[in-house]
Amino acid sequence: MNKILWRVCALFLLGLIGTAQAQSIVIDKAVARATVGKMPNGAAFLQIENKGADDALLSGSSPASSRIEIHTMSMEGDVMKMRALDQLELKSGQRIDMKPGSGIHIMLMGLKKPLAVGDKFPLTLNFRKAGKIETTVEVVEMKMPMKKGEMHEHHGHHQHHKGSAD
Repeated sequence: MNKILWRVCALFLLGLIGTAQAQSIVIDKAVARATVGKMPNGAAFLQIENKGADDALLSGSSPASSRIEIHTMSMEGDVMKMRALDQLELKSGQRIDMKPGSGIHIMLMGLKKPLAVGDKFPLTLNFRKAGKIETTVEVVEMKMPMKKGEMHEHHGHHQHHKGSAD
C-alpha cells in the first residue's frame, strides 16, 4: 500500500512540475485579422508573457494554415518589409505585445480557408523550455496599416530573410 501511495504522489508531483513550467509562459489576447477573398496568408497577434526563466518561441502550428512563421515587420521608406525569424527570444519577466504595425507577429501561411470575423481556431506555440502551449485565436476585423504606395509582401510571392530577434 505504501509503494502505491508513493507512486501516486510522485506522479502528482511530476504533473505539477509540468504544469508550472507551462504556466511560466502566459499567452493572452490572441486575435487574427479577417482575410478578404482568397488571400493565401493571414496574420495573428497576441501577448506573450514570460514569468519564468529565459525561453524562446521556436515554432507553431494550427489547423487553420499549412504552416506558421514568426515574423518581424519594419518600414523602409514607404515599403513594408517582412522578415521570418528562426526564434523569438523571451527573457525572464519579458512581455511581448504583438499588435498590427508594431513589428512582431505570427504569419499563418497557406490558409486552409478564409478567416471570417467571429471564427475561432486553435494555435499551438512551441517554446524551448515551456514546450507546447495551445491557445484559441479569435478572428476580428482590423484595418490594414498601409498608406498609398506601400507594398505588403505577404499577398502573393514574398521573400524574407531568416533570423532571430531578442
